[in-house]
Amino acid sequence: MLKLGVNIDHVATLREARYRGRGFGEPNPIEAARICEAAGAHGITAHLREDRRHIQDRDAWKLREVVKTRLNLEMAIVPEIIAIALKLKPDIVCIVPERRLEVTTEGGLDVVANEKAIAGTRKKMNDADIEVSLFIAPDAEQIEAAARTGSQFIELHTGAFAEAFGDIRKRDVELQRLISGAEQAHALGLKVNAGHGLNYTNLPTLCRVPHLVELNIGHSIVSRAVMVGLKTAVKEMLRLMENYRN
Repeated sequence: MLKLGVNIDHVATLREARYRGRGFGEPNPIEAARICEAAGAHGITAHLREDRRHIQDRDAWKLREVVKTRLNLEMAIVPEIIAIALKLKPDIVCIVPERRLEVTTEGGLDVVANEKAIAGTRKKMNDADIEVSLFIAPDAEQIEAAARTGSQFIELHTGAFAEAFGDIRKRDVELQRLISGAEQAHALGLKVNAGHGLNYTNLPTLCRVPHLVELNIGHSIVSRAVMVGLKTAVKEMLRLMENYRN
């Protein structure tokens, strides 16, 4: 069964637009997490950024208290966030690149150039019984390096596929890259997740990618929730995933 992890960062983004720095406000990402789980989501994803632009420390600690499925903490390899993750003990961390000027995480992690640091962080997390995923492009060298770090998962960056979706030729090229990347990762013993830019339109095509364990989707679900409510938005996405055959 293909699992759905709902990224609630954009709920916090909306709150921070009005209540930044005030320690309270709406909408509440914790309540959003509860609704997503009740609707059938298999996990909750949140990114604790260095600049705290959306998810705040208090959100992370409260999520650890209330999430009953699987808490996935997205994080950069920086000492402050590593220390928080080791105390917080999410079920899994997804190591991502982080750039202050981007709106959201736009590129994959360069594992090749940072293999030693990533492997060291992976060991710290695993020693604390936290699984590790690496957010990477479907590139053969990056996947090989990810396997060498000892990480349990990779999360294939589907942004290029999503951007190319309107152009059939480009879409098929990006889809084949994802298929090849998933097959390579599976052969190397890595579990495969995917995320970035996935929505209700492109997801059925993405389901041609084999060996997927979980999709992490945020913006599309939160956007749809404005129109139909969060519970319905999650259920609609889950229905699109029902026919996935690995």
